Amino acid sequence: MKAAHTRTNKRVAAFTFGLTSETRAAWLLRFKGYRILARRAKHPVGEIDLVVKRGKLLAFVEVKARRSVCEAIHSITHNQRRRIERAAEAFVAHNSTLAGCDWRFDVVILEGRWGWPKHVPDAWRPDESPD
Repeated sequence: MKAAHTRTNKRVAAFTFGLTSETRAAWLLRFKGYRILARRAKHPVGEIDLVVKRGKLLAFVEVKARRSVCEAIHSITHNQRRRIERAAEAFVAHNSTLAGCDWRFDVVILEGRWGWPKHVPDAWRPDESPD
């Protein structure tokens, strides 16, 4: 029974750390002039950590907390990018006021447990070939 309790505690800690990382990423983007439209936008086709807007630019942001920037970038797989892209299409389809916006896929990386968030604008494009 103790092992199950430990697994549950680790899951709760990971979930809490993920929420904290997304909050830190959201504050960085606010400081850069973006308006947060959604956090953890869930659709049957995928989930987007943050949806932000500045002017006519709509950015779908993946937040990654890893030991290094390199590890964070490599942790976003081809399949994960495609799920985020499908979720972005669904998000815009359900929010017709965003139809005229330009889109971009960004990443915010938190290096280490207390590293300052790093914004990587235009981290990938949907038409890129797989890994």
